[in-house]
Amino acid sequence: MPETEPASPALAPTSAEIAAVQRRTVWVLSLGQVLGGLAFGATLSLGAVLAAELSGEETFSGLAAAAVTFGTALTAVPLAAVARRHGRRRSLTTGMAVALAGVALVILAVALGWFPLLLAGFFIIGAGQAANLQSRFAAADLATDASRGRDLSIVVWATTVGAVLGPNLTGPGEVVGGAIGMPPLTGPYLFTVVAQALAIVLYLVAMRPDPLLLAQRVVATAPPGSRPIARADRPVAARYAIFAVAAAHGTMVSVMAMTPVHLTHLTHAESDAATLSIIGLTISLHIAGMYLLAPVFGILADRIGRVATILVGQALLAAALLTASFGEASTTAVTVALVLLGLGWSASTVAGSTLLTESSSEELRTRRQGLSDFTMSIVGGIGAIAAGAVLGAIGYDGLALVVMALVAASVLLAPLGWRASRARPATDAPGG
Repeated sequence: MPETEPASPALAPTSAEIAAVQRRTVWVLSLGQVLGGLAFGATLSLGAVLAAELSGEETFSGLAAAAVTFGTALTAVPLAAVARRHGRRRSLTTGMAVALAGVALVILAVALGWFPLLLAGFFIIGAGQAANLQSRFAAADLATDASRGRDLSIVVWATTVGAVLGPNLTGPGEVVGGAIGMPPLTGPYLFTVVAQALAIVLYLVAMRPDPLLLAQRVVATAPPGSRPIARADRPVAARYAIFAVAAAHGTMVSVMAMTPVHLTHLTHAESDAATLSIIGLTISLHIAGMYLLAPVFGILADRIGRVATILVGQALLAAALLTASFGEASTTAVTVALVLLGLGWSASTVAGSTLLTESSSEELRTRRQGLSDFTMSIVGGIGAIAAGAVLGAIGYDGLALVVMALVAASVLLAPLGWRASRARPATDAPGG
């Protein structure tokens, strides 16, 4: 049977009660994202190293990230189905618990020296990443039009803390892991296990009432003259939102994945330490661009509109690609391009996710959210794989111009999304 929320304090909660639950939910989800970011930052930072170590081939080093990406894609829809039937709390904790099993497989694979088992472990870890992606939608379950973009973006922003701190835990984790006899290069996964376990406990204890189940109750108990915005289904706007998010993700991943390789070639005259330093700084600034200004784009989406903010993101992505193409011989220009790339991804993802949520009826919302996460992950994975071939054929500058096609498509289709999203019911009730 589906999980249900307690009937107290009333069958139809008041606006003040809903607002209080929403504030608490955003804080809980934000803290959960910090813990999730710590877990996956520590996990993925060693993925390429472990893949190369166990396979004996550096060319296989990217398979760890690819396994996580496709694991994320293939678990997004099932986790969305769990959320629809049992609520966000069950869905988020299920994804994280499955990811813990994946961590155990990774550690076992290193101990046994078995490369296929390592990839299987990383594939299963993708379920945790799918849960992290779903958190942004959970932040919008009880939000109103006036705050939906802001609330969603706050949860996205919280990822910054874990994304920055996680990779820096590899050194201390290896020291602790070595002290208790863990296989080499697996010590940092101790932090992954602890952070994931804490996130699971946090959601189980603090995410009450469940925001999605409460939103469903709001829809079910709404009086006939006050229909929640979630019942105004706008499939064209929802499809555009899914496309815009996936295209922005594909653009970002395709260029970002090849940037370390390009910088290695660009700085071949430098020492290895100098090259790694340049790469590290560039990727760190890129990550900062992805997350730090997310609340700004969330507020912008609430103020000027979802599609307008998506177009701001496309403008930033276009600027990034042009900078990367025409400045491909300069490490400074490449770094600037990566920052702009992160900003464009942030604006498009925050605004697109907000548009998707409010353009979907309550019956279809979680299904479409799962489809969106599946699509963006698949596009990102394919983009990362294809980008290597494009880079080898026509170079970094050519890659940036080829990827521009995704930006152009998002801009050309924007009028469809804008027109479809304009019609709104008079009443703005939470739940959509």
